[in-house]
Amino acid sequence: MKFTKMQGLGNDYVYVNCLIEKIDNPSEVAKLVSDRHFGIGSDGLILIKPSDIADFKMEMYNADGSQGEMCGNGIRCVAKYVYDYKLTDKTSISVETLAGIKYLDLTIKDGKAVQIKVNMGSPILTPADIPVIATGEQVVNEPIEVAGKTYHMTCVSMGNPHAVIYMEDVKGLDLEKIGPDFENHERFPKRINTEFVKIMDRKTIEMRVWERGSGETLACGTGACATAVASILNGLTDNEVTIRLLGGDLLVEWNQVENMVYMTGPAEIVFEGEISLIHETGNKE
Repeated sequence: MKFTKMQGLGNDYVYVNCLIEKIDNPSEVAKLVSDRHFGIGSDGLILIKPSDIADFKMEMYNADGSQGEMCGNGIRCVAKYVYDYKLTDKTSISVETLAGIKYLDLTIKDGKAVQIKVNMGSPILTPADIPVIATGEQVVNEPIEVAGKTYHMTCVSMGNPHAVIYMEDVKGLDLEKIGPDFENHERFPKRINTEFVKIMDRKTIEMRVWERGSGETLACGTGACATAVASILNGLTDNEVTIRLLGGDLLVEWNQVENMVYMTGPAEIVFEGEISLIHETGNKE
């Protein structure tokens, strides 16, 4: 199986061109390639496929083999892949995901895509659609008890579920300890991605993220978008904010007139390679 390792702000995935390759057991392959000691090392696996309703289709799997609906950093890398490897010459493309069709605009420099702006669609705020167990019309600054401590969460779906938690210190947070407690909390029927956030000023947010199925990652595009929406709902920031993640910065805007969220950030190719999956999965890939 030929692959390309790519990353968006350190949120790294193994990409496979399934216009050429065929993978019969992507969940198992995702677990294999994601292992940072015995595999390639990544936050998951992303397959680039043909689509009947968009220019391309993105299929994503987390490091534990579970399938995710959407990945903001991952989809920017898909855009760079299809342009840089000449699968398209368009600088505005559409990509089918489990969270719907996303539209991307590419900034080109020296024949390569260097910056990608993604229309992430409308945020979902209805609890049942996120999903989160709650009684109100929205979950904004609502208390939740986790491991014996009360936090306040704002819940948003950007095609996948997020709980945004505000605190004074995110750098000193023991995320390996608290992350799984949030992810598997009984109020989240499909588990949850959790953003731990500090407001720096009305235009700047510092964020760490615990992603369901992958643990702490250096960046999360949908999480950054959910954090921007949550911060605006709480009256803490302007409509356009810079999200500072461990892997770098993302610019996120919630255009409330259109009710669309726009995310802009980089994408990079790390390396290419080929791996045999005969022994590990029992099938020849």
